[in-house]
Amino acid sequence: MADSSENTQATQVDGTDSSPDSSPRKSSWKYIGPGIVVAATGVGAGDLVATLIAGSSFGYTLLWAAVLGCLVKISLAEAAGRWHLSTGRTLFDGWASLGRWTTWFFVVYVVIWGFVYGAAAMSSSALPLQALFPDVMDLEWWGIACGLVGLVFVWFNKYAVFEKVMTVLVGVMFVVTVYLAIRVTPNLGEAFAGLLPVLPDEEDSVLNTLGLIGGVGGTITLAAYGYWVNAKGWTNTGWMKVMRLDNRVAYVTTGIFVVSMLFVGAELLHSANVAIASGDKGLLQLSDILEAEYGSATAKFFLIGFFATSFTSLIGVWHGVSLMFADFVARYRSAGEAVRGEEIATGSRERGLPFRLYLLWLTFPPIVLLFQDEPFRLIIIYGVLGAAFLPFLAGTLLWLLNSARTPAPWRNGALSNTMLAIAGLLFLVLCVKQIWDQPWSEFF
Repeated sequence: MADSSENTQATQVDGTDSSPDSSPRKSSWKYIGPGIVVAATGVGAGDLVATLIAGSSFGYTLLWAAVLGCLVKISLAEAAGRWHLSTGRTLFDGWASLGRWTTWFFVVYVVIWGFVYGAAAMSSSALPLQALFPDVMDLEWWGIACGLVGLVFVWFNKYAVFEKVMTVLVGVMFVVTVYLAIRVTPNLGEAFAGLLPVLPDEEDSVLNTLGLIGGVGGTITLAAYGYWVNAKGWTNTGWMKVMRLDNRVAYVTTGIFVVSMLFVGAELLHSANVAIASGDKGLLQLSDILEAEYGSATAKFFLIGFFATSFTSLIGVWHGVSLMFADFVARYRSAGEAVRGEEIATGSRERGLPFRLYLLWLTFPPIVLLFQDEPFRLIIIYGVLGAAFLPFLAGTLLWLLNSARTPAPWRNGALSNTMLAIAGLLFLVLCVKQIWDQPWSEFF
């Protein structure tokens, strides 16, 4: 397998040089970008609710689990980015080299997952808008509006503009979550004590803790990270140090989001013994509590942050997973030839038919689900596939990065193998639990 230093194509994207020169670039904050995108996309409303519930149920006890979740995801995203930069090939190209089973899994996953996720993302973005403007229109129409805005935005803008908008929205998320964490006046002594790995004295505490670790910051967006790295114009090993800094920024940012919300849960909900619902509606309940405690201005400020959190996940998936689907189609059309990262860096994929067809798939068919009950069997399959994706990602990255497919200098070391193995085992346990918990007796 040739190193990416042998590439012959030079590309200029977003002001960054992706020439064949693979001499190391000095890691610099001025290059940061894909990490912000993956942090914004990976942290959705569901992650904030899960962390709030952990804080409301156990106080600061599981703070260490939220931090560990960020470290686990750092290893996965770094491995995905390292594959793209060290080989010059895309992640789907790597998967395809492992056998046809990976292709079938991916295709079934993105079709079913995209259909259900599209509705969930539109609904999640609509909830705070309806709360902010209750007399304008119904929730379903807010959801459709969010989906259409996301479609038009991603359709007509390449990565550079997409990244800038995501950065602004991340700034809104950051200001809101940190403001709330400060406003509730966290007990820093108890917070530091929460960094000690202690399990709550509750039934199913192990599984609840594993769920919090596994739920911090992303699913398929971790796989999309390598594609955003290429879209930024980073296509060879010269960008490796920059990518690693960028990835760390991503999960420090993610850590700030989830720790801030855990502070809110511990101080505002746990101390008052207040329980909130799981799912996005739990954030609406939090808005009501904030209004009662701190006034309507704080509640509205939080709803703006809630919208930024949900809408970044929507447009992030609209862009990142569409890039992955376009890569799948390109690999299929190439009849098995290697697909190179430079093709993504040119921006041509974002103007291609496969990219736009998947955008349409994420937007229009899911609208049906906004007006009716979610189809029971489809939701079960969606849950199983979603639970299986992260074990699949961790396992295949271990395989790819320890084989001759990766140039020897960039294969896994002991630390990377340990972290990916931990991630794989963690997500496998959560996958088995998710499959076990499905109401299979009602499926048939």
